[in-house]
Formats: sequence, structure tokens, C-alpha cells
Amino acid sequence: MAAPHQLSAFLETIERRAFKQAIYAVRDEEAALDIVQDSMMKLAEKYGDRPAEEFPMLFQRILQNTIRDFYRRSKVRALWTTALSAFASDDDDQDPLEILQATQTPGPAWTPESELLQSRTLALIEGELKKLPPRQREAFVMRYWEEMDVAETAIAMGCSEGSVKTHCSRATHTLAAALAAKGIRL
Repeated sequence: MAAPHQLSAFLETIERRAFKQAIYAVRDEEAALDIVQDSMMKLAEKYGDRPAEEFPMLFQRILQNTIRDFYRRSKVRALWTTALSAFASDDDDQDPLEILQATQTPGPAWTPESELLQSRTLALIEGELKKLPPRQREAFVMRYWEEMDVAETAIAMGCSEGSVKTHCSRATHTLAAALAAKGIRL
């Protein structure tokens, strides 16, 4: 059984990565913050008494389910918004999505040019990542950014290991081709 400080420490270490994962999935900063907060609360309330080694897999599953719930609610909301749009005014202003800024701590090889190049490269990668189909993006983020293995990713996504491999392969090929077209080789 995990102690309260273990749960707290886990949540502190996961919050930024979970936010990035959520923002890539829903493309809305406020919604991503809500999703991460809801996921953390669900983990603490329902599974806080589990062993600490189970937290990463439980949290990933909760996060993915919360993202799916967001899409379900959005679909219903869009249906009603469309149906009632004849009664609404046309002065809706939507802010464009903001791309997350890359943070870098100055080190021995740090120069303003290298920081600019890195931030531009990260912005391009994030932009291309947002264009991927949702399941490919989900598999890619879990496997390569969250460093989950194929079996863990399959459990979190609720699919087979073969599907995870297929989604990851397609995502990496698509990203590599898109970045190569822009002159970036990683």
C-alpha cells in the first residue's frame, strides 16, 4: 500500500508530461488542465491505496479515459450547439492555439542561436504531432515520451500490442517524412 507522500510525489512528477499529453490530444490548454486535474483526482480518490508501482499504469489509463470522455462530451455539445446555432449571434471569437514553449536550462553548449533552433524544431515537431490521427498520437506519446513499453501502452490504450506497434510505426514514419520535407533530420 502506498503512503500519501508517495502518491503526492508521483503526481508531482507526472503533471507536466500528463499536461503535454492532454494538450496534444485535445488541443485546448484549459481543457487539458481540467483533464489532468480530473485524472489526478480520480487516481487519488479511487486508487490512492494501491501500491506505488501501480500508479503509472493506472494514471495513464485514467488519463486516456478522461480524454475520451472529453471528446464524447464535446460531440454532444457540438450537436446541440449546431442545432441551436440559429438563435446565436455571430460574434464568437476563438483564440488560436498556443504552442508550448520549450524550456532549456543554459549549459556549456548553450547559445542563443541553439536555443532558437531548438525551440523552432520543437514547435515544428509539436505542430506535426498535432496533425497525427488521435490513436497514432496517443501511442507515440506513450511509447516515446512517457517511455512505456508496448505491453503497458496496449493496456493503457485498450488495444492489442500489435495495434500499438502499428500506430507507433505509422506515427514515426509520418513525422519523419513531414520533418524531412521541412529540412529537419533527427
